[in-house]
Amino acid sequence: MDQEAFEKSLADAGLTLSSKQLEQFEKYYSLLVKTNQEFNLTAITDHDEVYLKHFFDSLTLVLHHPALKEAGASLIDIGSGAGFPALPLKIALPDLKVTLVDSLNKRVNFLKTVVQELGLENVTVLHGRAEDFGQDSQMREHFDYATARAVAKTAVLAEYTLPFVRLGGQLLVMKGSAGEEELQAGQKALKVLGGQLKDSFNFQLANGDPRVIQVIDKVEKTPKKYPRQAGTPSKKPL
Repeated sequence: MDQEAFEKSLADAGLTLSSKQLEQFEKYYSLLVKTNQEFNLTAITDHDEVYLKHFFDSLTLVLHHPALKEAGASLIDIGSGAGFPALPLKIALPDLKVTLVDSLNKRVNFLKTVVQELGLENVTVLHGRAEDFGQDSQMREHFDYATARAVAKTAVLAEYTLPFVRLGGQLLVMKGSAGEEELQAGQKALKVLGGQLKDSFNFQLANGDPRVIQVIDKVEKTPKKYPRQAGTPSKKPL
């Protein structure tokens, strides 16, 4: 997917990008490839593949969940890595308030560089673990939306993310072909943590890769003992 196809596909789906936003995506790509030569951010570095598998894939969240466009909405991205999906969403939706969390300082520094170089505002980049921040009273049940991409199976992901979501907010789960299976295996975790499935969208990227987006409503407050201490959710999933 070259930039022209990227722009057209988004416009056809109702998301129009300005020339400034397209320039920001191109600059993001350049920073990604340059930094990737120093340390591993992504195995995908081909220009058209980055546009499809990272940029467009990230934006499928807003294509299937347009409520993200609402003015003043806040989103936290757990295990942000190279910034997907939060930074593409931020470029496309300048009013979105975004917080990125990653446990590796090198990645955090890269994210801060991208934010600065692209001139993005209302973006917070934090170095640390979701399990620790999830017990922080300033962050707990504070966000309209939480998401994560390629971080953990749904049962574990729910414990990383749902504690951050306010009552009435939503967890947006991004998965590939295993999405439905992981959702079924994660039903107990969702219920314990206050989540309930609202919608599920199955689709394919332009290259045929399967994708699933699941919208989880936060219907009850997360019990105070969750998230458990760092490392426990992955070792002992709910």
